[in-house]
Amino acid sequence: MKIARGRVLRAWLPVLAQAGGIALGVALLGLAAWAGLNRPLGAPDAPDAPLPLAGVAYSPQHRWDDARDGRPAEPAALAADMATLSRLTRRVRTYGAQGLEALPAIAQRHGLRLTLGAWLDGDPQADEREIAAALNAALRHTAVERVIVGNETQLRRSLPPAQLRRQLDRVRASIDQPVSTAEPWHIWLAQPELAAHVDFITVHLLPYWEGVPADRAVAVALQRLAQIRARFPGKPVVIGEIGWPSAGERRGAALPSPAAQAVFVREFIARAASLGLDYHLMEAIDQPWKRALEGSVGPHWGLLDADRQPKFALRGPVEARPGWRGEALLSAALGLALMLPVLIATRRLRLPGRLCLAAGAQAVAAFAVLAVSALLAQYPGARELALWLPLALVMGISALIGLSQLFEFAETYWPGSLRRTAREQPLRAGELAPFVSIHLACCNEPPAMVIATLDSLMALDWPAYEVIVVDNNTRDPARWRPVRAHVERLRRERPAGAPALRFIRLPRWPGFKAGALNVALARSDPRAAWIGVVDADYQVSPRWLAALAGHFSDPACAVVQSPQAHRDWAAQPLQRMMNWEYEGFFRVGMHHRHERNAIIQHGTMSLVRASALREAGGWAADCLCEDSELGLRLLQRGARLVYVDSVLGSGLVPQDFEACRRQRQRWAQGAMQILRRHRDALLGRSPLTVGQRYHFLAGWLPWIGDALNLGLTLAAMVSAVGVLAAPGWVGPPMLLFALPLAAVLGVRLLLAPLLYQRRVGCGLADTAGAALVGLGLSHAIARGVIAGLAGRRGVFEVTRKAVTGDAGRGPDRGVREERMLLAGLLACLLGLLIDTLDSGRRHDGWMLLLALQCLPCLAALACARLGALPPATLTSRSASPAARWPAPPVAPAAPGRPLPGERFRSGDRRPT
Repeated sequence: MKIARGRVLRAWLPVLAQAGGIALGVALLGLAAWAGLNRPLGAPDAPDAPLPLAGVAYSPQHRWDDARDGRPAEPAALAADMATLSRLTRRVRTYGAQGLEALPAIAQRHGLRLTLGAWLDGDPQADEREIAAALNAALRHTAVERVIVGNETQLRRSLPPAQLRRQLDRVRASIDQPVSTAEPWHIWLAQPELAAHVDFITVHLLPYWEGVPADRAVAVALQRLAQIRARFPGKPVVIGEIGWPSAGERRGAALPSPAAQAVFVREFIARAASLGLDYHLMEAIDQPWKRALEGSVGPHWGLLDADRQPKFALRGPVEARPGWRGEALLSAALGLALMLPVLIATRRLRLPGRLCLAAGAQAVAAFAVLAVSALLAQYPGARELALWLPLALVMGISALIGLSQLFEFAETYWPGSLRRTAREQPLRAGELAPFVSIHLACCNEPPAMVIATLDSLMALDWPAYEVIVVDNNTRDPARWRPVRAHVERLRRERPAGAPALRFIRLPRWPGFKAGALNVALARSDPRAAWIGVVDADYQVSPRWLAALAGHFSDPACAVVQSPQAHRDWAAQPLQRMMNWEYEGFFRVGMHHRHERNAIIQHGTMSLVRASALREAGGWAADCLCEDSELGLRLLQRGARLVYVDSVLGSGLVPQDFEACRRQRQRWAQGAMQILRRHRDALLGRSPLTVGQRYHFLAGWLPWIGDALNLGLTLAAMVSAVGVLAAPGWVGPPMLLFALPLAAVLGVRLLLAPLLYQRRVGCGLADTAGAALVGLGLSHAIARGVIAGLAGRRGVFEVTRKAVTGDAGRGPDRGVREERMLLAGLLACLLGLLIDTLDSGRRHDGWMLLLALQCLPCLAALACARLGALPPATLTSRSASPAARWPAPPVAPAAPGRPLPGERFRSGDRRPT
C-alpha cells in the first residue's frame, strides 16, 4: 500500500509543481500589473502647522442615518466625532441647529470653534424652530463664533430673497456673533444686495459641479474667489464649502476618484495656507444619505469615510487607489484558488494554452475584487443591492462564458492538445458488413429536394441496407405524392440486390420528427444493427457508411457522427455567412467536446447502434432536440460517442434570416428542455463524468447568457429612464458592469478570427460574416431559452431551406422585435446624450451599456437585409459532382492535427 501511494505521489508531484509554478508566475505578474497601475502620485504636503486644516463642514449622520428623519444626534457619537476632528482642525461648520443642541458644549471641551448653521427651507414653523435653536446656542455658548442663516436657499429657490434678508437682519440684531448666509459664487454675483445684510460673505466653491477637470479645479476655484473679493471689497470672505468627490458620476470633464480628491485637497490646503484663506473643506465625513439629493456623487465628499476612517494621507505620496495592496493580494489569492484546479485538470494542454487559461482566471479574480470593492464603496442599501445583484449575476455569467471560450481556444488552437481524434475507419478486412436501416423523416418539404436526397441514399456503397421514408403531418398532397411516386418507381425499377425502400405516410402524428423516427425504428428490418438518420435536404456521399463502419467494432461505441456541411451557399451573401457560422461549431466545438466524450449528437449524418437506441427508449417525442437528448441519455448509460470530422454529406442552409432565427430558437428551447429533464444527472449524482457535465452546461451557458442579456437590455432601458427622471435613485457605476460584456465581446472578436484561420480555413470577411450571424441570433436564442426554462410546450417548425439559392421573403420578416428593441435603446441613448449636453452630467457607463445592447439588434437587421439580396451569378466548383465529396485520407495525421481529408470543407466549393 505504501509503495502504491509513493508511486502515485511521485507521479503527481511534477503535475502539481508545474501547475503551481504557472499559477504563481501569473499571480506575480498580476501583482506587478496592480503595482504598475497604482503608482504613487505627487501632491503638496499639508502645512506643518499643529493642525493641517483651517476648517471642515460637518454633518453628524452615520452609515445608516438620514438627516431628513429629524432624529437628534447622540451625544456620545458627537463626542467621538469631535475628538477625531480636533486632530485635524480648530473650526467646524454645521448646517443645522436642531438636533445638535449638545454639540456646542462638546466642541468647546475639545477646543473647537463652531460656525453654526440654521437650516431654512421655506416652512415657516420649521424655520422658526431652527432660528430659535441657533439663537439659543449662540447666546449660551462661547464656542459658537459665527452663525450662517440658510444654506443655498437662493440656489434651491426654497426661500424668497426678501424673506431671507428679513431673517438675516433679525438674527444679526439678536446676537453678537458675525452672521452670514451661504451661496455658490454665482448667486452672490447675481444677488449682490444680499451683502448688505451679512457681516461676511460665505461662498461655496465646488468646481466639480461646473464640470472643471480636477487638474484645473484649484486654479478655477481661486479665480472665483478673486471675483467675489473684487465684487465685495472690504467684506470678509469665508469659503463655506470647497472640495472634490472621491466617487460618483462624471460631470463634464470632472471625474471623481480617490486620487483626484486627494490631490485637489492637498493642493488647495497648501495654496490656502500660503494665501491665508479662511475656509471649510467639504466635508468632514462621507454622508451616504445624500445620494437621494445629489445622485451617486452625493455620499463621497468626505475626508473620512462613513466609518470615520481617513480616505487618504495629508502628507507623503498619494495612492492612486487607496487600499490597492489589499485588493491586489486578495485577487492574487483568489486567482491562485481558481488557477490551480484548472491547471491540474488541463495538465495535458500545451504550455501556451495553460498560460492563456491562467491569465484569464487571474483577470476574472481581479475583476471580481474590483466589483466587490466598488459595491462597498457605494455604501449600498437594500435598493442598491436590488440593482446590483442582477447585474452581478450577468457579470458572473459573462466571466464563465469568457473562461469557457478561453478553454476552447487553448485546447483547439495550439496543435498537440487534442489527443482523442477519430478518423475515418472502414471495416477490417474480411469483416462482414452489418445491415443498416436509414431513416429519412420529412414534413412539408419540397419534393424535388427529398427526391435528390433519396437518390443519393440509393447510391451508397454498402451491401446491406434499407431506406425508410416517413412523411409526417404533410397536408399538401403536392408535397408528399411526388415523393411517394418516386419511391414506388425506384422499387419497381430496383435491380437485384438493391437496397429495400419504403414510404410511410403519417397524416396526423404526434411527437414531431422524433415521433416519425420512432415509427421508422419500430418498422425497421430486424436485421438492422445500425440506424442511420439524415435530414430531408442532405445528399450523402457514397462512402458514408463504408468510411465510418469500423468504429462500431468497439461494443461501447453507440453513435458515430459526421459533421453537418452545406452546399449551394456561395452565391447569396447571407447564406454564405450562415454556412461559415455553422462550420465554426463542427471545426472547433465538436473537436473540443470529443476530447471528453461529450459531443452533441445531431439529427443528420448520424449513425446509431440499433440495440443502444432501443435500450435507451428510442427518440424523445416530447423534446424539440430529440437528437441531442438521445446523445445525453446514451452518455448516461456509459456509451461512447464518436465524432469523425470528414464531410460525408451536405445539406442546405436556411432560406433566409427568419428561417435561421426560428431554427436557432427551436434549438435553444430544446436545449432548455433537456436541461430541465436531465438536471439531476447534470448537477447531481450520475454516471456522467465531470468533463461531460462541463461541456453540456458550458455549451448552453452562452445561450443562457443571451437570455440574461435580453433581461439586462430591458432593465437598462428602464434604468436609463430612471437616471434621467430620478438621478438620486438610479445610478450605480454602470461603466464597471458594462466592462465584462465588452470584455466577452472583445474575447470573441479576438479569438474567433484566430480559431477560424487555424481550424476552419476561411478568410477574414467570411469570419466576420459568421460572427455577424451569431450576434444577430442572440434575441431568438434568448426567446428560446426563456420558453424552455418556463416549460412552454414546444412547437416543431420545419426550417425553410434555400432549395435553389434564392433569397428570402424580404428584409423585414422575423426581426420586428429586434427593431423595436433597437428603437427603444436608441431613444434612451439620445435622451442620455441630450441630458449630458444640457446638464453636464456624464452617463458614460449607461451609454456604453446601451450601445453594447444595440449590437445584436443591429446585427439582426443587417442579416435580414443581406438575406433579401438576390444571389449572384457565379461559377462554382460546387456544381461539379466530382468536387462534391473529398477523397479519403491517404495517411494518418499526427495526434491533435487535422487529417489531410479534414482539409476538405464545404467551403472548399467556393467560387473560382
